[in-house]
Amino acid sequence: MITYWHNPRCSKSRAGLALLQDKGVEVRQRLYLSDPPSLGEIKRVQALLGGGAVDMMRAKDPLFTELRLSRDTPEAELQAAMATHTALIERPIAIAGDRAVIGRPTEAIETLL
Repeated sequence: MITYWHNPRCSKSRAGLALLQDKGVEVRQRLYLSDPPSLGEIKRVQALLGGGAVDMMRAKDPLFTELRLSRDTPEAELQAAMATHTALIERPIAIAGDRAVIGRPTEAIETLL
């Protein structure tokens, strides 16, 4: 089963979900904007992704700038920003066991199959 942090308003997120459904994969959708992940979940997914917090953020989102965040912002502050403002989390994120990927490009999700 794949847990899928999904925003149905996002075309990339919809495309990734369609890819998984077309392949017959069991998907547990998490509408992360209305069911926000905890700080602990964000840290866990970041560790599974294998990068810095900024790598799982929508750094081009105006909110990122409004909050005066940058690549130099400490990890804990970036993680806390995602926990408080879930719209900053890049989408979609697919999680399978001890692996996770950001579905940009959509085909990246296939690495979990």
